[in-house]
Amino acid sequence: MGGEGSARFKVAILVIALAGLATGAGLWLAGRTGLAEMAWAAGVVPVLAALVVEIVRSLFRGEVGLDIVAALSMSAALAFGETLAAAVVALMYSGGTFLESFAEGHARREMRDLLSRVPRSATRYRDGALDEVPLGEIVPGDLLLIRQGDVAPVDGTVESERAVLDQSAMTGESMPVKLMRRQEVMSGSTNAGEAFDLRASRRAAESTYAGIVRLVEEAQQSKAPMSRMADRYSILFLLVAVALAAAAWWMTGDPIRAVAVLVVATPCPLILAVPVALVAGLSRAAHYGVLIKGAKPLEALAQAQTLILDKTGTLTDGRPRIVSIDTYAELSPDEVLYLAAAADQASKHPIAQAIVASARARGILLPAPTEIQEVPGEGVAARVDGRSVVVGGTGFVRRRIGATRNPHQGPKAGSVLVAVAVDGQLAGNLVLADPLRLETAGFLAGIRRHHGIRRILLATGDRRAVAEAATEGLGLDGVRAELTPDQKVLLVLTERKNGPVMMVGDGVNDAPALAAADIGVAMGARGAAASAEAADIVLMVDDLGRLLAGLEIASRSRQIALESVIAGLGLSVTGMVAAAFGYLTPVEGAVLQEAIDVAVILNALRALRISPSMEPVEVAYDHAPSMQH
Repeated sequence: MGGEGSARFKVAILVIALAGLATGAGLWLAGRTGLAEMAWAAGVVPVLAALVVEIVRSLFRGEVGLDIVAALSMSAALAFGETLAAAVVALMYSGGTFLESFAEGHARREMRDLLSRVPRSATRYRDGALDEVPLGEIVPGDLLLIRQGDVAPVDGTVESERAVLDQSAMTGESMPVKLMRRQEVMSGSTNAGEAFDLRASRRAAESTYAGIVRLVEEAQQSKAPMSRMADRYSILFLLVAVALAAAAWWMTGDPIRAVAVLVVATPCPLILAVPVALVAGLSRAAHYGVLIKGAKPLEALAQAQTLILDKTGTLTDGRPRIVSIDTYAELSPDEVLYLAAAADQASKHPIAQAIVASARARGILLPAPTEIQEVPGEGVAARVDGRSVVVGGTGFVRRRIGATRNPHQGPKAGSVLVAVAVDGQLAGNLVLADPLRLETAGFLAGIRRHHGIRRILLATGDRRAVAEAATEGLGLDGVRAELTPDQKVLLVLTERKNGPVMMVGDGVNDAPALAAADIGVAMGARGAAASAEAADIVLMVDDLGRLLAGLEIASRSRQIALESVIAGLGLSVTGMVAAAFGYLTPVEGAVLQEAIDVAVILNALRALRISPSMEPVEVAYDHAPSMQH
């Protein structure tokens, strides 16, 4: 039965149990005792039947749960005519399973966003014309037109002189790459430059992007679900309950004593309190911008011991920024930026747009350029305020102004050098890089100090030199660079020998590893939809510090749930002993069990008041930022 159908079924069972109890109570008050008992029994039988089916399924999976005690108590109560007690137990049980279903519902959604990122059709050359054809019709050798902003639908090679591609969603590399004729293009890469021709080398179903989709689906299916916290105590509690009920019957010869013991033993405080505490934790975490997809991920988050981090868009901002401006003429750094950004307004290249964004962030008003000449992927020449400005790669600028060399020593690993010439003279260089997030160092220190994380690794598709330069001084336990998506999955599986693994990432290339990890965390504010779907947790605020709040809430919610389990067990055992000695009838035992329920649920609701050591933020979920790269 599917998740949505199962939830509807549990609601129906709860309604039947409630209707049976209420109808029987009304008939009993009207003096129709026989009909009242029939109504109570009618409300119990469907709940009991559903419970028996679930028990059989659990036994086939090799699991023994506390549901057996609930089935025994309802069966015994019906067998010995204690229909009111059976109806109360049925209501408690069906209510508990409904709450548990609510806590874990919709923990996994379909990969609609991941699949929808790839276009359903492509523009193919045929007989001197362009035709829009479905992806399934593309075969190796077809020539396709990839327009600016299009996503490459299949793997292939560049047939134009050059192509500028944003591969960040596939490799984690934040800087656009320039590919020349005959170089290979990965499906899923976005065209960040002018339109170019692509020669298909694989069918869509065999391409890189389709492989990533399959990896995510396989990893999700292979992840073993966590058992309910209460079930960890099930075998011992089950043996104690049955032994005490049997002893009470044998010693007194009164089967009603056994019924009373089993009614009190019904583990509704456990079934109810655990999901209530965890659902409260889910709600509290959402208040802090941490979207956790169910009670199981919340519990797993509190137990993580190894943390694996992606670099681009996770440890770093994911967008290139100007880190320094060198000047060689009489112009100031702000003047060089002013002229360069004004000229770059004419280009859609990501580096040009980063320069424009940097200037505007400094409050610089940019005039419109004129006499614009752009060489896609290389640079722009234009006139700004009557001055001739050339902006682009060092080779492009040198050729335009006839210079022989650029005095800059060259960019460090992970950075990009943009030269700027004004009126035929080299005026300066802009150095851009993808810097670490401001909160990165504090986040790493806090997560290791307060949250039990023993091992922190970097896993990135970037070059090793770039990865090591970006993480220098962070004190990581290891750096794994130039990883493909399946190698990231292998790293996650390998690290499991050290304990539960948490993976944090934001790109499509991170999605399989997020799905394979014990707990996957996606940067949802600007990350790829694939990573948000594959992950167990989505940070709706683009801030790693929110994960610290989520960890604290998860840990304290789990502690409150455990307290509720222990309290419920203790009170239930006390009531069982009282029932065994004849101090409680089955109905009184059921009422006592209701009182225990109220006590443990009130304790569980303390999770709603958890306040991690940070201020909450308002997250406009109905206006949430796009999750597309």
